[in-house]
Amino acid sequence: MDVDAVNKFSSLHAKPNGLILQYGTAGFRTKAYHLDHVMYRMGLLAVLRSKQTKSTIGVMVTASHNPEEDNGVKLIDPLGEMLAPSWEEHATHLANAEEQDIQAVLAEISHREAVNLQQKAMIVIGRDTRPSSEKLSQSVIDGVSVLGGQYHDYGLVTTPQLHYLVCCQNTNGQYGKATIEGYYQKLSKAFVELTKQTFRSGDEYRALKIDCASGIGALKLKEMECYLPRELSLHLFNDGTKGKLNHLCGADFVKSHQKPPLGIEVKPNERCCSFDGDADRIIYYYNDADGRFHLIDGDKIATLISSFLKELLSEVGENLKIGIVQTAYANGSSTRYLEEVMKVPVHFTKTGVKHLHHKAQEFDIGIYFEANGHGTVLFSKAAEMKIRQLAKEETDGKKRKAAVMLENVIDLINQTVGDAISDMLLIEAILALKGLSVQQWDAIYTDLPNRQLKVKVADRQVIDTTDAERRAVTPLGLQEVIDDLVKKYRFSRAFVRPSGTEDVVRVYAEADSQGSKELNLGVISSACS
Repeated sequence: MDVDAVNKFSSLHAKPNGLILQYGTAGFRTKAYHLDHVMYRMGLLAVLRSKQTKSTIGVMVTASHNPEEDNGVKLIDPLGEMLAPSWEEHATHLANAEEQDIQAVLAEISHREAVNLQQKAMIVIGRDTRPSSEKLSQSVIDGVSVLGGQYHDYGLVTTPQLHYLVCCQNTNGQYGKATIEGYYQKLSKAFVELTKQTFRSGDEYRALKIDCASGIGALKLKEMECYLPRELSLHLFNDGTKGKLNHLCGADFVKSHQKPPLGIEVKPNERCCSFDGDADRIIYYYNDADGRFHLIDGDKIATLISSFLKELLSEVGENLKIGIVQTAYANGSSTRYLEEVMKVPVHFTKTGVKHLHHKAQEFDIGIYFEANGHGTVLFSKAAEMKIRQLAKEETDGKKRKAAVMLENVIDLINQTVGDAISDMLLIEAILALKGLSVQQWDAIYTDLPNRQLKVKVADRQVIDTTDAERRAVTPLGLQEVIDDLVKKYRFSRAFVRPSGTEDVVRVYAEADSQGSKELNLGVISSACS
C-alpha cells in the first residue's frame, strides 16, 4: 500500500468537519456537496473488497428516488447482490475516519478480512444523470487508482444494469454478456419468446405511457426500444430533456401522493407506469372513466406475478416451493388475498430490500416487492436447473410449453436486484398472455385505504420494534396506545418505526374507511411526538 499516495489523495478529498454518515440498505445518501470524501474512500474500499473476494466489485453513484441535489454511493458484491453486512460496517468506519487515520483504518480492514494486498482488483463504476454524478464518479476512480486497482467506467447506467454487469463479469458470462447491449439482448429475447404467440394471434397494439422521473431510465429505454417488438409501444414522459430529477414525478412521488406525476396526461383507462431516478422501482396506475386515480403498487405486482408463476408450475407438475416476502408496509388486503385465495405462504421481514432479498433466497421461487415497487423474482439454482431441463427434455407438449415459459421468465427477470425495466417487461408479458386490462388487474382485490407520514423527533432511536417492525417494543406504552386504537375499526392496522436515515419516525395506518385511517394516524402521530 502506497501510504504517501493514499494520504496525498485523502487531503484532496477532505472530509467536512463533524459530518457522520451511516452505510445502510441504500448505501450512503446525503447532499451531493458532502460526498466527495465518501466517494474517494469507497473507491479504496471497493479495491479491498475486490482483492478479498478475488472478484469484480461494482460502485454505483446514485441517490435513486431522492431529490436532484442529493447523491449517494453503493457497493455491489460479486454476484450482483448488495454489500455484505460486515463490509457495511467497514464502509461506515472508513467514511467517518479522520484524515490522519485513513491508512490505519485500511490496514485494520485488510487485517480483519485477511485481504491479500498483492491480489489484483477490478472495479466497475456506473452513475445516474444527476449533475453531481460525473464529478463524484471521478472521486471513486481516484480511490480505486491510488490502491492500484483496475477499473471500467460504464458511465450512465441504471443501478440494475450495473448489478447485472457485475454478475456477468463474475460468472464468466453464464448470467449474460457483460455489456449494456448484452443486457438489452437477454431481456428482449426472453420477452419476445414469452409473448410471440400472443402477439402473433392478433393481440391489440399495446401502448404504455412511462414516466421516467427525468432520470436514467428514459435514456436506456430509448436505447433498448429497437430490440423490442413493435407491438409494444412505449411512450416516454419526463425523459430528462426538461424538469428536475424526481421532482413532482417518479415512482416515489406517485406512491406517496397517490396521484399522477407532473408532465403526463392520463386519459381514462390508459395503462401508465412510473420509474424512479435510477430505474430500480416501478409503479403502475390509471384513471378510471370518472377520472378517479387508481394506484397499482408493488403488492399487486407481486400478486400478478405469483399468480402467473403458480399457474405455470401447476401445468409443469413440479412441486417447487413459492414464497412471497412482504414488509409491514404491504397492504393488508394483499396479504389476505395471497394467503386465503391464492394459498401462497407470505413471510414478513424488516423494511429494506436486503432483508426481503435474503428471505426470498430461502425458497425455490421467492417473490418480493416492496409496496414502493422495488422487487424481483428469485429462482434458486436447483429450481432453475430443473426448469431448464424440463424445457429441453419434457415430451408432454403442454408441460414442455409451460417449462419453456418459465425458462423465459428466468431470463427476463434481473435476479440480482429490483429492475424497473425487466419488471415492466414481465408485467406487460403477463397482461398480454392472460388478456388482462389494467382495470381487471386492479380488480383482483381492493386495497384498504392507507396513509403514511413522517413525525420529526429529537431521537428516533427511542423507538425499537419487533415482529418485522410491526410492533413497538419501546417506549413502553406506545404499542398499547396503537392496539387500543386499531381494535376500534374494521381491518384496522397501524405501526411506527424509526427511519434508517433521518431523525423522524415513520407512521403507517390502514383501515376499512378513509376516516378511520385518518383518525388512527392523527392519534398515533401525537403519541410518537
